[in-house]
Amino acid sequence: MPRIYLFNKPFGVLTQFTDADNRPVLADYINVPAIYPAGRLDKGSEGLLLLTDDGKLQQAVSDPAFKLTKTYYAQVEGIPDDRALEKLRTGINLRDGMTRPAKVARIEGEPPGLWPRTPPVRVRKSIPDCWLEIIISEGRNRQIRRMTAAVGNPTLRLIRYAIGDFRLDRLLPGDLKRLPDETVKIFTSSLPMYDRGKS
Repeated sequence: MPRIYLFNKPFGVLTQFTDADNRPVLADYINVPAIYPAGRLDKGSEGLLLLTDDGKLQQAVSDPAFKLTKTYYAQVEGIPDDRALEKLRTGINLRDGMTRPAKVARIEGEPPGLWPRTPPVRVRKSIPDCWLEIIISEGRNRQIRRMTAAVGNPTLRLIRYAIGDFRLDRLLPGDLKRLPDETVKIFTSSLPMYDRGKS
């Protein structure tokens, strides 16, 4: 049976286990052999990262062809108007092409269960900010940041809350949690490319 772990990646940590420049990496928090990230999070982003010992699961999570949704909380500069939100929903033309339609909603106040970031976000008192929930089914490099910047609302803080049905819930930064085998079995059975006979 493959193993899947949920990890809440802290701000400033690279999504890799080693670094020649001795920057913070996953190995500073994770002491489990033979598991690897399924997908990535930028150094400046926080939140849910899946790790597994199974290459097919890595592909299923990171390959946009499988359209596994990813839910983000983005603190943005300014208050996006309805026109900006509609652009995010229908697609933004980035340098690498048009994004797929996204689900976007404003969040009143802060997202539930939010933890303080270290270091804190630098905000300008003269410019308001707000939180958005953005759900996408692809994972281009720095995609959310580029999307919000394109509509005039740069991202100040970015947290990935969910990948498909997997959620952070009460997982704090730096915490690692192994999923029960039954949960993994249900997930893999939903993947047409996953041949359980070879697991």
